Amino acid sequence: MRNPSPADLRRWRRHLADERAEAAVYRELAGRRTGEERQILLALAEAEGRHAAHWEQLLGDQVGAPHRGDVRFRILAWLARRFGSVFVLALAQRAEARATYERDVDATATMAADERIHEEVVRALAARGRNRLSGTFRAAVFGANDGLVSNLALVIGVAAAGTPQHTVLITGLAGLLAGALSMGAGEYISVRSQRELLAASTPSAAAGHALAHLDVDANELELVYRARGMDADEARRRADEVLIDIALAGGGAHHGEAEGRPRGHAPITRHTAHTAFGAEGTEDHEVVGSDVGAALSSFCFFASGAAVPVLPFLLGLDGTTALVVATVAVGVALLCTGAVVGLISGGPPVRRALRQLAIGAGAAAVTYGLGMLFGTTVA
Repeated sequence: MRNPSPADLRRWRRHLADERAEAAVYRELAGRRTGEERQILLALAEAEGRHAAHWEQLLGDQVGAPHRGDVRFRILAWLARRFGSVFVLALAQRAEARATYERDVDATATMAADERIHEEVVRALAARGRNRLSGTFRAAVFGANDGLVSNLALVIGVAAAGTPQHTVLITGLAGLLAGALSMGAGEYISVRSQRELLAASTPSAAAGHALAHLDVDANELELVYRARGMDADEARRRADEVLIDIALAGGGAHHGEAEGRPRGHAPITRHTAHTAFGAEGTEDHEVVGSDVGAALSSFCFFASGAAVPVLPFLLGLDGTTALVVATVAVGVALLCTGAVVGLISGGPPVRRALRQLAIGAGAAAVTYGLGMLFGTTVA
């Protein structure tokens, strides 16, 4: 082994501190989980501990005083202790994605591979949380952004036309109320309709109970798979496999008779029905979310977003000052919502924030220009 340079020692100590910090994050998250998720997070913490041991071995008696990990890991640990939510997992996913062991000559190939796999493990864990909140979260983000952009565009468009101050305020409040009610009702109808469509596509319980009584020779189950797009031979093989599984489980009437056993009526378990028909709709329902939750989320967040451009006028500001304050406030809010979307989705938060700001600024600029044109024409 080569004699390490001062730069090598600093780098190894930094890696050691980061691995310890990452392990702490996963342990903190595990403390807020149960069952399988807890075991997965503890396994990740153990793996980071093995990586830390590698750097400890390289440093030997030159480990020195404990270093603080990278700031992003300290932030993650703080968030994990207080929230333990999908936000932390999304941030951890991004941290794993930035691993640099492939370019470090002192890290093993196994460690580099571990970090890439850890990214996928954390991505899968975060996906569970994203699925649980995606319906309501989508409605909240869409509602907030729609409220911010549409009401800002409405207010500055009316103001640019030379409308009196009190009329601008009333227009903004009317836009807030009308938009929030419309968004809430639209989300309820949309999500409710989507859930009903998913329910209509979910296999019925009665079909599952009928499996034990199917005629093996006729094998009506084959038609189900053909209707789902399988060719005749593939559908036949699949149906035969399912009926054999049912027979082995004690629920196959005709298979039992063929072996000299009395015709049985063993119950079809949930697992057997899942094997035969799948679980279409279960995860989709989670992703769609609650119709009432989506409606309330959309209403409240639209109203909150739409209130931002109205606040300067409520506080007594007028003219250009009110418009500038409203525009800046909406810009900050758009940056925040864009960053949150980036964090949840595992994407770059700065880029998402700037995208939201650019969209809002474009809409506001167009309506302001049209307002000025309309006001000039009328005058």
